[in-house]
Amino acid sequence: MVHKNLKQLLVVFVLLFAIVGYSQTELKNKIVDFGTLIPIESASIYIKNTTMGTVSNSDGKFVLQVAKEFSADTLIISSIGYKSFRIPVNEFDNTTEIYLEEDIASLDEIVLIAEARPKTGNEIVLKAIKKLEVNLPDSAYIQKGFLRHKERNKIEFKWLIESAITVYDSGYGSKSSEYLKINVDQMRKSYDLRDVDSIFSYVSYKNQNSRSRIKPKDVNRNGLKTSQLVKAIKWNDNRVNGLQNIFQGKLNLLRNADDTKALFGEDILDRHKFELDTILVDNDRKIYKIKISEGKDFVGLGTKGIFNEGYVAKGWLYIYYDNYAIKKVEYELVAASDAQKVRSKRLFDTQVNHKLVINYMEYKDKMYPNYIYYETPKLVNVGFKADEKVSDEEKERYNKEERYYYTVQEILFSEIILDKEVINMTLDSEWDMDIFSPKPYNKAFWKNYNILLESEEDEKLIEDLSTRSSLFKD
Repeated sequence: MVHKNLKQLLVVFVLLFAIVGYSQTELKNKIVDFGTLIPIESASIYIKNTTMGTVSNSDGKFVLQVAKEFSADTLIISSIGYKSFRIPVNEFDNTTEIYLEEDIASLDEIVLIAEARPKTGNEIVLKAIKKLEVNLPDSAYIQKGFLRHKERNKIEFKWLIESAITVYDSGYGSKSSEYLKINVDQMRKSYDLRDVDSIFSYVSYKNQNSRSRIKPKDVNRNGLKTSQLVKAIKWNDNRVNGLQNIFQGKLNLLRNADDTKALFGEDILDRHKFELDTILVDNDRKIYKIKISEGKDFVGLGTKGIFNEGYVAKGWLYIYYDNYAIKKVEYELVAASDAQKVRSKRLFDTQVNHKLVINYMEYKDKMYPNYIYYETPKLVNVGFKADEKVSDEEKERYNKEERYYYTVQEILFSEIILDKEVINMTLDSEWDMDIFSPKPYNKAFWKNYNILLESEEDEKLIEDLSTRSSLFKD
């Protein structure tokens, strides 16, 4: 019993030390293209031979908290298609912008000297999918990271959650639906100022949770209690935006490629076409840039209770030339069938229904998720209420700018735990993946925790939301 308690204390000490147990050096700056002076978004900023890092925002800016013990280590700033920037942490200058130069490999030169290799985009992608079992983690691991979840219409933020999360994964060979767990550790911000008037959410909730079926036109808003609508909206939040959808769903393209009816499964070429665009350089390694376009069949997600079918895929894959490991995925699902085009335009005012970016980091010869961006439209409002007496111009503004919502979820992972004893002890604790359940703010925890830096535009919108939320509470 004493031995077990000592082990538990050791695990707690290790986890706490990794987060707040030491002083930090703050590195922050802006990354720009040397030739065009345009900010470079999604550049990787990390400490060599560690998983400690972050990514630049849409303004090219970043902030990274680095433990003092790594002050003599090398900071690397890299972006696909550019020469990497390297400097010791203790020599980094927060006042001088960082300029990255373009770096493009010659496709003709490489093909001439190469061994017999796949040459078409389709062949390269199939080779990369086949190598997933080698390049992705084959044993259990834990990742810790920062989640930002925001919802907005075309003019303002309506909802924001920022959390620290822990993800457990038993490895590529197991089903994520059975062997992947998520826990919300801490909450940094939580604002919710959405209007409670979604008849559609209520109808979906009733149709999914009862035998009888109803239509929106059959529902009288005045006959519903606010509590009924709130319950339906919260149910829809978890169904559409719960963390399990990102990690356990089909859009986790690589991790779940072995699942039944996976988008990157055995019939990948039926729903996708891959075209080799060029060969670039990423951190001194050659990397294929491959265009994703539509195949002969539509793409569908098979989401329960939602018509999530009738799409075509667009985007890019970045695959290392030497080992066929996939470094980055940029993937969109665009409405293509007649039914989905009408639905997407009417309900969301967009044809792009799913936008996904996953950036991977290499650690001990395996590729782990580093940064995830997921964007999707969401039905929240039913539109302008007919009994309100305002001008036609105001109605039009409401329906164009305030009616249509979309959500964005971003995750930055900054720690990987491979120690089996620590993993097993962590698994013995309670796990709760509900990002919508408020938790008290822990100032000490967040003091040195690496987060994603907001863009200047988003920071202003978040400040506005915070102000409106404070007024609402008052």
